[in-house]
Amino acid sequence: MTRKWIELSSTTALSGLYLRAARKRKISGDSLPASGLRCHLGVDPQQLEAYRKLCHFSDDGRLPPTFPHVMAFALQMQLLTAADFPFPLLGLVHLHNSIRVLRPLGGISRLRFSVSVDNLQPHEKGATFELITEAEDGLGLLWSQTSRMLCRGLKLGGEPAVADAPEALALSELTRWYADSDIGRRYAKVCGDYNPIHLSAASARLFGFPTAIAHGMWSKAMALAALRGHLPVSGYELEVGFLKPVRLPSEVILNTSPTAAEGQLQLDGHGELVHMRGAWRSLR
Repeated sequence: MTRKWIELSSTTALSGLYLRAARKRKISGDSLPASGLRCHLGVDPQQLEAYRKLCHFSDDGRLPPTFPHVMAFALQMQLLTAADFPFPLLGLVHLHNSIRVLRPLGGISRLRFSVSVDNLQPHEKGATFELITEAEDGLGLLWSQTSRMLCRGLKLGGEPAVADAPEALALSELTRWYADSDIGRRYAKVCGDYNPIHLSAASARLFGFPTAIAHGMWSKAMALAALRGHLPVSGYELEVGFLKPVRLPSEVILNTSPTAAEGQLQLDGHGELVHMRGAWRSLR
């Protein structure tokens, strides 16, 4: 696919993007747009401080590795609510997320973000695509993220791909935390992600959930914050698959392999629930 980039001077206000999302309820096509969006975005110091507190990141002079996702959220929303995007945003399911930290995220006040979609594939419940987000400074690419999203109900030809499961390592508890009933609203206030499934039991029931559920990217951020002292400053990738949602309120346990250049993690609930499973590896 030849990518056509649209350069923006700023992003559309989130309130307008949510109105766009609410208006689109049906699938309107079965191919992804070739255009992507680019925009320079600055770090909001107050938002960064609030995000660190919310996700338990210490202030070490570097951006939390999940914070560029927050910075780019409105740009991602703008792409996924554009007229040429064929799937309704409300109802998309975040299945998998991979973040690469290529260079240290210190001393940053402004980044150039690019967002695009690619790799539409059949899935047993519909079809998946990748939402790709990249961040550059004056020296080039320093951070990237790939989110695999599921659009339920879309039928494509071909068989769903089956990924090989890595050999499981022995895991032990690293830490645990309590996801209280208002964490979805607190995350939304800081990060702008007001998906109704995270806000209250009443709004979550409209989308088939008996209670509100935690944002997957909050769970990943909490895991990264717990691993921060064990990961290198840069040159690594951490990917996770989102499995059973974390129903609010509930306690979760982060289990990891012995911390090393490569390892595995699993976020468990009580009663043999597995909420998230992932791995990290060196890019060196």
